[in-house]
Amino acid sequence: MLMSEQADVPLGEVDPEIVRIRRIGKRLFDVANCIVTLGSTAPDSSSAGALSASIETAFCYSVPLSGEPVVVTDTRNDQMLARHRLVVGAPYVRFYAAHPIYNQDRVLIGAVNLIDYAPRIFRDSDRQMLADLAALVEREMQVRSMSALQLDLQRKNKSLRRKSLIDPLIGTWNRGAIMRILTIEAIRCDKAGAPLSLIVADLDYFKKINDTYGHPAGDAVLVKVASRLRSCIRPQEALGRYGGEEFLVVLPGSSINTAMAVAERMRRAIASQPEAIGDTTLNLTISAGIASTDLFPSATTEELISRADVALYAAKDAGRNCVMRAQPDLS
Repeated sequence: MLMSEQADVPLGEVDPEIVRIRRIGKRLFDVANCIVTLGSTAPDSSSAGALSASIETAFCYSVPLSGEPVVVTDTRNDQMLARHRLVVGAPYVRFYAAHPIYNQDRVLIGAVNLIDYAPRIFRDSDRQMLADLAALVEREMQVRSMSALQLDLQRKNKSLRRKSLIDPLIGTWNRGAIMRILTIEAIRCDKAGAPLSLIVADLDYFKKINDTYGHPAGDAVLVKVASRLRSCIRPQEALGRYGGEEFLVVLPGSSINTAMAVAERMRRAIASQPEAIGDTTLNLTISAGIASTDLFPSATTEELISRADVALYAAKDAGRNCVMRAQPDLS
């Protein structure tokens, strides 16, 4: 049975669109009630939901679901309903009509039901109007199904888009994504009059690790290095894989001094804990170059990266395992 978000309460009891259709049916046919049943099972009689599901609803669920329209002008004369407990006893249902509801796959999912407490004539025009009312319910259910499919598709597309932006090995932003983030943050910082800094960090002697221990070992090292670097930045900052063993860190709103402190924290995080490859212990280090709009206020994002690269090479030349900031005289 299709249920609402309110546990154990039938969709037709609380859903505003279905309630509206029921209200139209009750007025249109001038009957005691118009009830939309969805599924073939009545609510649990022991649940709180059963209290809101009336005796009339229970009666409708007790009638076997049919794929054809059903019209019983006097229940006392009907072979199936004449002995029903709600016909021979209170509330003494005397009239019953139902039209099946199908989903978009033509699977029977419920019915629009009419009940009353006096026998009545049900003309061909009434049958047609009941069919039209059922068609409204079918259309409403189809719209919901399409909306649910669309939401599911949107979630899947969002997941796919995110996957296309993530480096599959180390789980950081990939090069395209980190460059896009840098561009967006550069525009935002420029409008806000805030500084923008970036760090280009490189794992020292990574080629030697690959050559000596193999690429799987090198990949494992990169994953651990990325995790440590990520732990050094705030949520509003971004870490991306810029190249093989090179990382780009975007620090919106950070001054050159703040960026230096972040880079130094990263350097210590890598150097403080050796990594084991088999029986061998490796002392890992990074070198980092920093560029900031504090020192290059008119620089483009490409120029900032270029400046940071120059500073990175200076750090390598200085013996590695150190941090250097880009200075105007370094270009």
